[in-house]
Amino acid sequence: MKPPSNAAAASTQPAIDVVYLISGAMNSELWHACAGPLVSLPPIGSLVVYFPQGHSEQVAASMKKDTENIPSYPNLPSKLICMLHNVALHADAETDEVYAQMTLQPVNKVGQMYDQEALLISDMGLKQNKQPAEFFCKTLTASDTSTHGGFSVPRRAAEKIFPPLDFSMQPPAQELVARDLHDQSWPFRHIYRGQPKRHLLTTGWSVFVSSKRLSAGDAVLFIRDEKSHLLLGIRRANRQQPALSSSVISSDSMHIGILAAAAHAAANNRPFTIFFNPRASPAEFVIPLAKYSKAMYTQVSLGMRFRMMFETEESGVRRYMGTVTGISDLDPARWKNSQWRSLQVGWDESTAGERPRRVSVWDIEPVVTPFYICPPPFFRQKFPGQPEDETDIENAYKRGIPWLDDFGMKDGSSSVFLA
Repeated sequence: MKPPSNAAAASTQPAIDVVYLISGAMNSELWHACAGPLVSLPPIGSLVVYFPQGHSEQVAASMKKDTENIPSYPNLPSKLICMLHNVALHADAETDEVYAQMTLQPVNKVGQMYDQEALLISDMGLKQNKQPAEFFCKTLTASDTSTHGGFSVPRRAAEKIFPPLDFSMQPPAQELVARDLHDQSWPFRHIYRGQPKRHLLTTGWSVFVSSKRLSAGDAVLFIRDEKSHLLLGIRRANRQQPALSSSVISSDSMHIGILAAAAHAAANNRPFTIFFNPRASPAEFVIPLAKYSKAMYTQVSLGMRFRMMFETEESGVRRYMGTVTGISDLDPARWKNSQWRSLQVGWDESTAGERPRRVSVWDIEPVVTPFYICPPPFFRQKFPGQPEDETDIENAYKRGIPWLDDFGMKDGSSSVFLA
């Protein structure tokens, strides 16, 4: 599907008779597998919160520019509550890079215009797992992409995803056919051989590698969908982001035009269309209203401990522990009072350099500690060795986590209720 030639035209769509259907041309399980384990699009017909500030981050990443160089629009608020009318799943024809096209309708008075059904759909969407149950993902090595070799498949992955081999054959082998995001068939020969023995895809593999222009560092994933069909997708290494210029998500004029359309739609209460690229965007910027609302009831304080999920190299997930070190607007000049990445954080692990220094409150899971680091006055009881006053308490707390000073933490007991 080609993007509209004029993104601003999206804002002139009629506000009624919008079809609540998801595109059936793309396999949803394969799309989500390629998008990543942390991506889950909100359900159609649900209420969402659109953050243009986060959208501009995707624009900047795709254009390889700083967010300061992306135009801002004074009449575009920091967030818009919208009804999600339509979602269409796509993959770029040249790069296989996945993206979603969403139609959003701004909502001014949620309580008056919609009943609890839209809120219920939003809440139910949080409980849906759209990732395939049967899949494996492998980052390609130099030998995997060699024209003289084949694709080495981990044993457990081959036994889990591929049909069973007949080990009475010497060597055990079978013919496989997998379909990609564009519904194109790719035949492979699956053989179990070598010393030590291993599972390999041989005949057909080099054709696939050259056709998709794969290199070491790219990833290939195979899934078995709910109908037991064998499907495969690819993920480009970060060095190959963004997609080629033919992609809707790599056109400068299209990017800026979409933001302009969002500003026009917000001012005129008209529907508008956005494009979300889960692999290029630093974070999701269309959030289910239920998820956002629950986060707004979280009392966030300096020094608060939390967990946050991140994707691993082989498409798994891992929780990292961190501490809130500051609460402030990311860009107060252009996006005042925005909750987008309003939390400054420090990470526990030695890999903290790879983690973002700012996150949004709906992305974290607060950790409830069973004790008070700094008890309130009516709980304070004199114990031997206890600090005598507030300054001593604060200093003792900072000695336990000394790096907090680097982030300007002045008062470990203060709290801010985000609303």
